[in-house]
Amino acid sequence: MSHLLRRLRLSLRRNLTTSSRCFSYYYVRGAESWEPVSGETISVPYLKVPMELLKEIGIIGASHGWVATLKNGVVCLQDDLDLPDTDPKRIPLPPFVTLPHCQTQIVTNVSMSSSSPEDEDCIVAVKFLGPQLSLCRPAQRDCKWSNIRITDPSFYSSHVMYSKRDGMFSMPASRGHYIGSWDLRRHMKEPKIQMLRLPDEDPIPEMTEKKWQRLESCCTKQHYLVESLHTDETFMVKWYTESHPIANNTLNLWDHFLVLKIDKEGNAVYTKGIGHLCILLSKSEAICIPSKSNRKVKNSVYMLREHEFAIVMIDTNQKFCQRPFPSSLPYYIPKRLLIYFCDKNVNADLHVGLSFGSLNLGGIVNYKKKKRKERRNSLVTMMDTNGLL
Repeated sequence: MSHLLRRLRLSLRRNLTTSSRCFSYYYVRGAESWEPVSGETISVPYLKVPMELLKEIGIIGASHGWVATLKNGVVCLQDDLDLPDTDPKRIPLPPFVTLPHCQTQIVTNVSMSSSSPEDEDCIVAVKFLGPQLSLCRPAQRDCKWSNIRITDPSFYSSHVMYSKRDGMFSMPASRGHYIGSWDLRRHMKEPKIQMLRLPDEDPIPEMTEKKWQRLESCCTKQHYLVESLHTDETFMVKWYTESHPIANNTLNLWDHFLVLKIDKEGNAVYTKGIGHLCILLSKSEAICIPSKSNRKVKNSVYMLREHEFAIVMIDTNQKFCQRPFPSSLPYYIPKRLLIYFCDKNVNADLHVGLSFGSLNLGGIVNYKKKKRKERRNSLVTMMDTNGLL
């Protein structure tokens, strides 16, 4: 992550004629809060966000609107992107303790059990690449990490999510055949394992043997668990990626998504329809929301990864609104924000677009004074037309 941030800072220096130190803060314009149950929003004209999120502090995840950063082994939870525009909160967590034969430098993702780490019962989970899973209660006075060494290698690269239905942190195994769940009580040392029962024959009748072989040969296979609090449904999303080198040292990526609906007994069926829901996948905790109240496309997956954004229809796997994503920090945060760096003394605007809170830290657009307003309006119109706002 630090390497990516160094590249970002070098990019900023190359593109800005004035030192980046001129930008001590930036504003969120047209910010809206997101209420997950009613879908209501509250518009605010400006929201000031500190510049430090672009500096040495490395963003490692986001959950419930809180951004998790890691610096010198210490995690800090920040609500800089929260509303209203009051003094942002900083909640430092204890330094990580690395278990034997584990590492705490590369984080897979961060998950929280509730919307505020100040709640007494809130638990923060940090899943590292490899065997270690760390849990803590930030609101406790003697807050410390409870470190779990996972023995099953099938979970080493899994993404963690908090299941409100089960009251536990859960992860899918690497091949998606079972789910492991942990908590701070009974299942801290030994996880609760739920085997998934798939149809014996033809789970997806229209999938040919050749297509299954292609999926199995993909270079990247990621599995995400996600819950819809609105319909009380649990889904597992399988994201397959195939890459082929093309000209100029670039890769042509082919993506395919499979969605399983899982009931409480572990019965899993592939589905091509999740109704009026959409699923947002990024380096943050996976999110499942109603599409209509959040101006999203129903029955779709919003995929956000390094350097690419796209919307994929679940029933056809057709990808549209595909566009380059000029950032190495692809995180969805439950807000819809459009950020501009503003400085009256600099004849440039640094556009940092947050589509539903997706951190896009690198798109630089130079404006001449007489064209600035026209092009800005054009950008907003384009993003709105393509479902990015």
